[in-house]
Amino acid sequence: MRPEKLREIYGNPSARVEAKVISTFDKHCRAFIEHATFLVLATSDGRNLDVSPKGDPAGFVKVETDNTLLIPDRLGNNRIDGLMNILAHPNVALLFMIPTVGETLRVNGVAEIIDDKALCDQFQVNGRSPKTVTRITAEEIYTHCGKAPMRSGLWKPDTWPVERPVATLYEMLRDHAEMAVDSTEQAAVEELYQKTLY
Repeated sequence: MRPEKLREIYGNPSARVEAKVISTFDKHCRAFIEHATFLVLATSDGRNLDVSPKGDPAGFVKVETDNTLLIPDRLGNNRIDGLMNILAHPNVALLFMIPTVGETLRVNGVAEIIDDKALCDQFQVNGRSPKTVTRITAEEIYTHCGKAPMRSGLWKPDTWPVERPVATLYEMLRDHAEMAVDSTEQAAVEELYQKTLY
């Protein structure tokens, strides 16, 4: 499909939508980031894409300057797909979320990975510092309306499933990796979660 055809189908954005894109963190952006407990980080190596969830207590992302952010990289599975992508292609996109708030905050910018100990220690939790911190220099910052979370019932507990609707992690790992595991491994996964959050 040609861009002209797609624009014909959807029409043009309003002047307000065009004007809402800014490049510095004003008081509203700072408040949103300060209260966000979850974000999604999108990266690319120029060919392949990756989306990585990041979460911590509110305030885990720091606004460093009017147009830079600092994000600690917590313990994970050591695939570091996103970090490797940043080394190859530093353009990234972030989507910040606050529980119960329908709107989200979008940041598009350029990332760099920092392993300075003094900086990493500023993000210490339970005596553990992240191995790296990602600095993002914002190029575009804007809010998204709350229609998608509203449609999904994301923050409405009465729409949530009563029981887990999908297999456990160990069951998925067993089937995806085609490796033998036993039923006690899910308990080990839960214990691992508690021991390796930080």
